Amino acid sequence: MATTTPSGVQGTGAGGGAGDASQNHATASYGPGGAAPMTHRQIMEALSGLLLGMFVAILSSTIVANALPKIVSELGGGQSSYTWVVAASLLTMTASTPLWGKLADLFSKKVLIQTAIVVFVLASASAGLAQNTGMLIASRAVQGIGMGGISALTQTVIAAMISPRERGRYTGYIGASFAVAMVSGPLLGGVITDTSWLGWRWCFYVGIPFAVIALLLLQQTLHLPLLKRRVKIDWAGAFLVAAAASLLLIWVTFAGDKYAWLSWQSYAMVGGSLLLSLLFVLVEAKATEPIIPLWLFRNRTIALTSLASMFVGIAMFGATVYLSQYFQLARGESPTMAGVMTIPMIVGMFLSTTLSGLVISRTGKWKIWLCAGGVLLTAGLALLGMMRHDTEYWQLAACMAGVGVGVGMMMQNLVLATQNQVEATDLGAASSSVNFFRSLGGAVGVSVLGAVLAHRISDYVDDGLDKLGVRHGGPTGGAGSDIPDLEKLPVPIRHVIESAYGHGIGDIYLYAAPVALLALLLVLCVREVPLKTKSGIEQDSTANDVAAAYLRQNGAHGAEDGAAGDGYGAQHAAHAAQAGYRLAADDPEPDEPLTTSRHSVTGTVRNAEGKGVPRAAVTLISLSGRQLGRSVARKDGRYGMDTPGPGSYVLIAAADGHQPQATTVNVGDEPLSHDVRLAATSGLAGRVRSTTDGQPVRGAMVVVTDERGEVLATGRTGEHGEFSFDEIVTGTFTIAVNAPGFRPVARPVEVEGQGITRIDVELAAGARVQGVIRAGVDASPLPDARVTLVDAAGNVVATATTGEDGAYGFTDLDAGDYSIIASGYPPVASGLTVEGAGPDSHDIELHHPDE
Repeated sequence: MATTTPSGVQGTGAGGGAGDASQNHATASYGPGGAAPMTHRQIMEALSGLLLGMFVAILSSTIVANALPKIVSELGGGQSSYTWVVAASLLTMTASTPLWGKLADLFSKKVLIQTAIVVFVLASASAGLAQNTGMLIASRAVQGIGMGGISALTQTVIAAMISPRERGRYTGYIGASFAVAMVSGPLLGGVITDTSWLGWRWCFYVGIPFAVIALLLLQQTLHLPLLKRRVKIDWAGAFLVAAAASLLLIWVTFAGDKYAWLSWQSYAMVGGSLLLSLLFVLVEAKATEPIIPLWLFRNRTIALTSLASMFVGIAMFGATVYLSQYFQLARGESPTMAGVMTIPMIVGMFLSTTLSGLVISRTGKWKIWLCAGGVLLTAGLALLGMMRHDTEYWQLAACMAGVGVGVGMMMQNLVLATQNQVEATDLGAASSSVNFFRSLGGAVGVSVLGAVLAHRISDYVDDGLDKLGVRHGGPTGGAGSDIPDLEKLPVPIRHVIESAYGHGIGDIYLYAAPVALLALLLVLCVREVPLKTKSGIEQDSTANDVAAAYLRQNGAHGAEDGAAGDGYGAQHAAHAAQAGYRLAADDPEPDEPLTTSRHSVTGTVRNAEGKGVPRAAVTLISLSGRQLGRSVARKDGRYGMDTPGPGSYVLIAAADGHQPQATTVNVGDEPLSHDVRLAATSGLAGRVRSTTDGQPVRGAMVVVTDERGEVLATGRTGEHGEFSFDEIVTGTFTIAVNAPGFRPVARPVEVEGQGITRIDVELAAGARVQGVIRAGVDASPLPDARVTLVDAAGNVVATATTGEDGAYGFTDLDAGDYSIIASGYPPVASGLTVEGAGPDSHDIELHHPDE
């Protein structure tokens, strides 16, 4: 297992071996069956199918942007049909995202993402065969379901394979896929639409081959451990959240066009959406397997990042949708050139996603990137708000780049911050919750900003035509009007239309900028938590071992609820044990009762020193392994939970940085007081210093081997000479350290099972001997002379050959007596004593006996 510590040291755990460095130091993940770490190559192979699927999903959502006017026109649709072709996929993608995420926590992630791809392929083929707008809208709705699954499940699978600390280096690939799809989508759609022998139907067909390839790649490369669980799908919750989101999006889609913003239709839809949302909350509070666990939002970080994601979604989708329209209708560019001119934003997004991910992997610091991204996004949108149809392109390019960099810094890192707060069993729900709010924000943003844009353009067109003395009665782009064809308009009217679109689209960015500012304020309130160094699979595997071993040792074989023989009890216990970091950020008030039931368990979770462990997860399970209750310890380590009644139960406590502990408790008719003591995880850490001046040695190679000489971990020291290896098992090992200019050192070390074992290593600077070999009457430097260094015991230590200047040198020598033998002329031997840094000018003269 590879880890990256906050000090910047990278190391490999057991089984690291002497393979490719990129493989040994890059991953913290498990391969097939959870038995061995995944190499960098295995991760990249699995990512190839995942990213190709995500690429297809994003491509399909952008490729039709420039083709929709022609598509709707050929199918005989109007403005309402145009709106619904866009809104249908957004509606279903937003509403289905939580369901996909929850299913990912219950079923095989590989099967689910393959199912999503199949749904997408079938819907794309149906959309390409559409003979009317009704069939097209229905196909787009089903396509949105597939796209929602691909987007949500890709994030979930990546989180399962790679630890949060290491995940940053791979977000660059996600950013690259996103950027390429965003750039190529509009360009490809424009080219396909303008190519007579292809036609717009190929905008839907073109993604099918890529999706099929992604399906085959996933079958061959994605191998995740299959966790079989008894599951219960919260269909009521799924229906209510879908209905609430859909009704809200239908309202913002048609408000201001079909009916006024303040009308009985608006009141009915908003009221209905709020009522459905309330019912959803009530259902989720009682559901055994909620579609969106409400406890997630008791965590301050998750609540803030979800809201911030919604506001980022408004800004991101608004910027990408309306910039293309600006370049086509305000500047008269072709669809292809409109896509080309938005490249600065996409490049900024790609670069910021990649670079921020790499730096986060090295440093573990992520909040600064969210804050910087919020500043750039807000400033970029505000500056775009001042654009007009004749604004210099270089100014627009700079603003677009700022928006792209801001979105790139925030989008993936908001997901990372959320995933870092939850355990493996809830990665799907947490990831999909963030994606849900981002998609919801995007759908709301596109609809609301579109409605605002229509009215602003209508006003500007009226004003412009009034100045020309022209009566407004044509298709000039007002609310509810068709999009104008600039080529068919007289030059004066065309200038009015271009000016109106330039000014109107600029105005909507002024509306979007405060929304981005809200996202910035939210991330400023997020509390930075160190990134975990375990992947989701690794957390699941560790917990499974602890809980299953406990149940086996105590004779709990799953007799209850028909659990015997299927592993149900052990797996539920595993999920309970690994919930150590499922935390509520806001602890209960100190005087608030822990529990009120007389059949309860209370106590304190303590560490090895007897101090309370804050925010530890305490889970109560039956002897069959079925979860019965869960509590989060307060800041002083106190916990409390109710039990079903008198009887014997298993209490499992877990916390980040500690080994899970399971004990049997017997509950009677009175509350039971039971303290739990957690031992810190074992590991090895220390510093490397120089014996000369005591200064830390940076970049020293540290190698840990077992008694057989097998390499268990390797890494380099950080800025202050520090190194750290997590989860070195107990036992006796050898630690070897070497660095340029120092003598290598090897030391035995005993790693104990209680916390981190520390060992400091001192490196002695290697002595050196150097000089010049001279020969002849004039004592000129002698090239190609052979110089041999022999120690006091007569052993050859090193040999060297002089250069053109006759110089030789030996480094990294121990103190002591040596002999130097130089040959080229008759050999000459000389003795010297090496002390300290050693002599720098041990010159030797060679000559013939008769000279």
